[in-house]
Formats: sequence, structure tokens, C-alpha cells
Amino acid sequence: MEKQYTEFVKNFDAKYIPLYKESNLAYWNAAISGKEEDFNKVAELQNKITAIFSNKEDFNTLKKIYDSKSINDEIQKRELEILFLRYKGNQADPKKLEAINNLQNAIEQKYGNFRAEVNGKKLTDNEIEDKLTNSTDSKELEAVWKAHKKIGTVVADDLKKLVKMRNEIAKDMGYSNFHEMSLKLSEEDPNEILKLFDELDALTKDAFKSEKDVMDAYFVDRYKIKKEELMPWHYQNRFFQEAPKIYKVDLDKYYKNQDMVKLVDDFYKGVGIPVDDLIKKSDLFEKPGKNQHAFCNDMDNEGDVRVLCNVVPIEKWMGTLLHEFGHAGYDKYIDNKNLPFILRDPAHTFTTEAIAMMFERGSSNAAWMRDMKIINDEEVKKIADEAFKSLRLQQLVFSRWSQVMYRFEKSMYENPDQDLNKLWWDLVEKYQLLKRPEGRNGPDWASKIHIATVPCYYHNYHMGALLSSQLFYYICNNVLKTKDYKNQFFVGKPEVGKYLIEKVYAPGSKYYWNDMIEKATGEKLTAKYYAEQFVK
Repeated sequence: MEKQYTEFVKNFDAKYIPLYKESNLAYWNAAISGKEEDFNKVAELQNKITAIFSNKEDFNTLKKIYDSKSINDEIQKRELEILFLRYKGNQADPKKLEAINNLQNAIEQKYGNFRAEVNGKKLTDNEIEDKLTNSTDSKELEAVWKAHKKIGTVVADDLKKLVKMRNEIAKDMGYSNFHEMSLKLSEEDPNEILKLFDELDALTKDAFKSEKDVMDAYFVDRYKIKKEELMPWHYQNRFFQEAPKIYKVDLDKYYKNQDMVKLVDDFYKGVGIPVDDLIKKSDLFEKPGKNQHAFCNDMDNEGDVRVLCNVVPIEKWMGTLLHEFGHAGYDKYIDNKNLPFILRDPAHTFTTEAIAMMFERGSSNAAWMRDMKIINDEEVKKIADEAFKSLRLQQLVFSRWSQVMYRFEKSMYENPDQDLNKLWWDLVEKYQLLKRPEGRNGPDWASKIHIATVPCYYHNYHMGALLSSQLFYYICNNVLKTKDYKNQFFVGKPEVGKYLIEKVYAPGSKYYWNDMIEKATGEKLTAKYYAEQFVK
């Protein structure tokens, strides 16, 4: 069996690795160009990769080896677990999988090319966010918000179709729906995740309600309207997934004249995780047709890691740069020399989110800004308290938004024929305490790109938030030996990078995610440090 397994991996690597690299490069090119032919190339390569993992004969060989429990080497055993789950997730009709890939790519292209139109002018997502953040004209805010939501009507029918196609393959493979399948195939127990989200709901509900009252009072004064007239477009964000700017501190002004790419370069160098080589390969500023979001991609699992951003000099994009290069540093320092190809990934998608989120918090942290020479000590005294309140508000706002996303997708896949428009607004009202616009019955849920392109993933962001607090406290207590949590942000502390590279990055996915967390922090994943940092 051991010999058969070694031969299997050798053949797998020979087929998969070249396609993996070519596919990532094609996706990178498509995300930058927005061209149909580039997206078609992505779909073609994704279909070839899917064909590898959907091969029935190979899966049966792998299953026989997996069921035999005869692989004793720890690395090979873990490699086998990951490979088995990847193959298992593709044991559906190859034609159905290909159709899903093609439809998803077509939908993604529609998102990428959509521009909201207001008064005859087409606006980018950055311009939409800018208007929602800065305008005080309720009519303009409503028009801008509604213009963005029109992408929902463009993609909704295709999205519903995609959901049903995904459910069909899940049922073919013995799962009740695609949501359940996605969690189980990514080594997560759906019951445990639901329990965690119920716990988070209980943990954040009261604190969020108090902050929502503060926000409402602020907006009543800002827009000169009554509390009952406040609508979703008054909260400075397309989805109310980011904290509105209700505190006096204006963090954007500190970044207006900064070289933000240099700040990221300097910070990661100082923390012992240099990413200057990765910056050179990245594409960081706006271009026509380019994907308007941000992502990090490890092109080859051998060090070619790239970041896509659309940077403008504001705090949000400073945070995004720190976030994406947090992912990039993790990818770069996985032990590619000693791990087999399939284990050269983070322990889980949410563990890399944890790292990205932990570093992202620097952009709004007065201690980080001081240590990076963006502000002086006097300015720190002025903004530290308000900046922390803003960060805390961001955590609470995002925690409630992630409840909406997690529960919407879970329910949508359980019953895609229900009234999804109603489901969406019921959840928004319950968890975000926003009022649905009177008489509104459009597919606003479909304006969120993640539902199409990164399905059943959003809960990982919040698990990442929990882990980032857990890691932050561990580093402060055990690496830096400090209890001064508010005034510490790792600038010029290479011992932080040394710890992260050794305990979190280098192992890749050598260990099951909760085992890695326990080895790195002495405890399995817990919500207590998140509560300590942001709720109490």
C-alpha cells in the first residue's frame, strides 16, 4: 500500500502541479484585464483541474489506500487525508462540475464588469464607498445605494441556478446540501460551527445594540432626520459590514500623503517577515476592467506570491494592504522545501485570515501609527482612545454582518426555493438591526459577490477574528512578555515573525487546524480572547 501510495502521489503531482500554476497565472491575468478571453482561459484550466480530482478510478485507488489505514508516516498520512477530501469533493458527474465552473466564471465576469450608474455617471466600488461615507444628502445616498444593488438583478437568476447545481452535486455525493458538504470537506463540523455562531451571537448582541444606539444618535444629528427615518444607506457602507465613522478621529487624513506600499514593506521587514520581493510582483493600483476587490494568490507553492489591490490613500486601503500581505507572508514562509506539494497551504483558510486580520488592525491602531512614524506622541494621546473605539465598533459591526452571511447561505442551500429576498432582510433586521426599505423586494442578497465566488466561506472570516485575538494575546504574553495590549503592535519586533514563521506558517497544513492552534498557543480555538479584546 505504501508503495502504491507513493506511486499515486508521483503521478498526481506530475499532472496537477503544472495545471495549478497555469490556472493561477490565468486567473491573475483575468482579474487584471477583465477580458472575456482571459476568463474563458480560467474556466478551461479549472475544468482540467476538476477532471483530475473527479477521476473515479483514481478516487477508488485513493479510497482503498485511505480505508486500509496502512500509511503510518505522519506527513504522508496527513497528505492522504487532504488528498482524499479533495477527491471526495469532486466525485460528482464531471459534466455537472464543468457546468458549475463555467457558470461561476460567467457570473464573476458580470460582477467584475458591473459599474453602478448614478445620474448618467458610472461609479467604481471605491467611488460608491466614498459617496456613502461622505455625502450627507439622504436622496443622493439612497440613489447611490440602490444603484449598487442593481448588480443583484443582473446576477440573481444565474446565482439561484448555481446554488441548485451545487446542491445537486452535494446530494449526488450523499450530503444533504452544498453548505453541509463544503464545511465537512474543509474539516469543519457544521454543528460545531453553528454552536460557535450562536455563542458569538450571545456574546456580541448586547454590546452591538448599545453601539447601534450610539450610531443612530450620531446619524440622526448628521442627516437631520428622525431615528425612524434611518435606512440602510445611512450607515456609510453598501452592506453595513464595516464600522461607520462616528468617532471624531479621522484616520484617513493621516494616510493622505503616505507611501502606503512603503509602509507595508517597512512594517513586515521590521517584524521579521520581509515581503519586498512579493510587492514587486503584485498589482496594487486601480486599472479599467480590473477586479475591484483585493486578494492574495500563491501562484506556484514555491514562492511566487502576489497581491492584487486597488489602493487609494485612505485608512481602509492601508488596512487592506496589511491584510493581504499578511496572507502573502504566511504563504511565502510555508516550508515548501520539506512539505509535499498538497500540504503547502495554510492549516485552514481561516488560519490565514486570522493572520491577515491581526495585522490589518494596525492601520487603525495609534501605537502602530506612532511606531511607523505616521503620527507623534502628542497625536497618539489625541486619537488612541477614539481609534480603539473605532476598531471595537468595527469588530462588533463585522461580527453581526458575518452572522447574516453565515445564516443566509446556510438557509439558502437548505431551501433555495424559499423567498430569498425576504430571508435576507429578515436576517439583516435581526442581526444588524437595520430597517428594510418599505416595499423593497429585489435580490439585494445577490449584490454580495462572495455568495457566487466564495460560497459557504464567510464564517471563516469570523473564526479568523477569534484566532487573531488568540494569537495576539499569546504573542503579547509569551513572546513580548507584555500585558500592555493597547499600546503594542509589534513594530520592529522580529521575534514576532520568528514565532509566527516557526509555529504557524512553516507547518503549512501538516496538522489539522485545531491541532496547529493548540501547538502554537497551548489551547484549541476559543472565543475568550476576542471577548476580552473587543466585547468587555
